[in-house]
Amino acid sequence: MNSLLACTTCANNFADATGPNAASWSIMFLLVVIVGMLGAIGFFMVRIARREHENLDPELRDDAPGALTNH
Repeated sequence: MNSLLACTTCANNFADATGPNAASWSIMFLLVVIVGMLGAIGFFMVRIARREHENLDPELRDDAPGALTNH
C-alpha cells in the first residue's frame, strides 16, 4: 500500500526504519522555511505599524473621544 501512496524514495525510507527518513527531514525543512517566512512578514508588519504610529502628526490622530474639536 505504501508503494501506491509514496514515491520510491519515500517508500524505501519508510520500509527501512533504521536508516534516515528523508520524508520527515523534508517536511521539517519546509516547516522551518514556512514558519520563518511568516515570522519575517509579521515582524515587518509590526515594525511598519509602529513606525507609522510614532511619525503620525498629532493633529491627524482621532484615537481619543475629545480629540476632535468643532471649528
